[in-house]
Amino acid sequence: MLSAARTSFVRRGFTTVHGFTGAVGNTPLIYLKHLSEKTGAHIFGKAEFQNPGGSVKDRAALGVVRDAEDRALLKPGGTVVEGTAGNTGIGLAHVCRARGYKCVIFMPDTQSQEKIDLLRMLGAEVHPVPAVAYENPANYNHQARDYAKDHPNTIWTNQFDNIANTHAHYLSTGPEIWEQTKGRVDAFICSTGTGGTLAGVGKALKQKSQGKTQVWLADPPGSVLASYINSGGTLKDRTGSSITEGIGQGRITDNLAQFVQEIDGAFTVADEKSIRMVYELLETEGLYLGASSALNVVASVELALRLGKGSHVVTVLCDGAYRYQSRLFSKKWLQSKGLEDAIPKHLKKYTVLE
Repeated sequence: MLSAARTSFVRRGFTTVHGFTGAVGNTPLIYLKHLSEKTGAHIFGKAEFQNPGGSVKDRAALGVVRDAEDRALLKPGGTVVEGTAGNTGIGLAHVCRARGYKCVIFMPDTQSQEKIDLLRMLGAEVHPVPAVAYENPANYNHQARDYAKDHPNTIWTNQFDNIANTHAHYLSTGPEIWEQTKGRVDAFICSTGTGGTLAGVGKALKQKSQGKTQVWLADPPGSVLASYINSGGTLKDRTGSSITEGIGQGRITDNLAQFVQEIDGAFTVADEKSIRMVYELLETEGLYLGASSALNVVASVELALRLGKGSHVVTVLCDGAYRYQSRLFSKKWLQSKGLEDAIPKHLKKYTVLE
């Protein structure tokens, strides 16, 4: 499993880590100065875009592969298969190259071309398939599962329901945040797709704070998780959609299920607020982040305002904007989504793509 710290060793006077997998984790905790001053709180973002594969999903990818190795489910020369909206697949592709496995990815064909291209550049076999509901047998997750069944020495990492995902964050991300804040965490909030980050970090922080740290869920439009939590457990049908990729859900995954009763609250963040925050973070903090990261920051600001001045709120900066720039900074794409007017006039200078 993923350890709480990178494995390092000293060679010829240099302290180094063991390749790609040794570089996963121990990301900085960034103080968001402008937003903290604006709210009177202390808002921090865990810089998961600084993982070697560029996203928070590097932790889950390494965690599920190591778990499969530890349980002798994955043997040398084997194949790793996953259904993913992108970043877990990218993390798995990196881990597979580093550890000598073949990587096969099934993903919705609605994802950005940058992600698909990058996966192929990393040597993964990519199958973009029509985006259909989880209940449909043609869902990308089910296609990944069936592929693994039909091929020898092949595992389906099953990121949504494989709790090795949660455990990786419980062992690493959560303890890192606790140490970096010296235990001063009034609340942690982030969006969720698989549930691994929220459940793993939440569980670690709840234990270390003896229940004092609040854990909240932030949801994009079209997801049912916020309504599920706020209604006390009523699961509604999924309707609507969001510009964000890889977050939101229509069901309670096994990763989320083990922690969902301990979540203190949840709310939905409109796409208009997320896209504005993409640009605001670039302007005020110099951070070039994707829409999911921006949604998390919007949520951390709203939670900080609820908790009051002086509160300490931590969120996750999932990944950078590089994998989405042909959309997020495109006039044509923003217009097609009805989001151009969500960006203040003084920030439109960053919309440089037609």
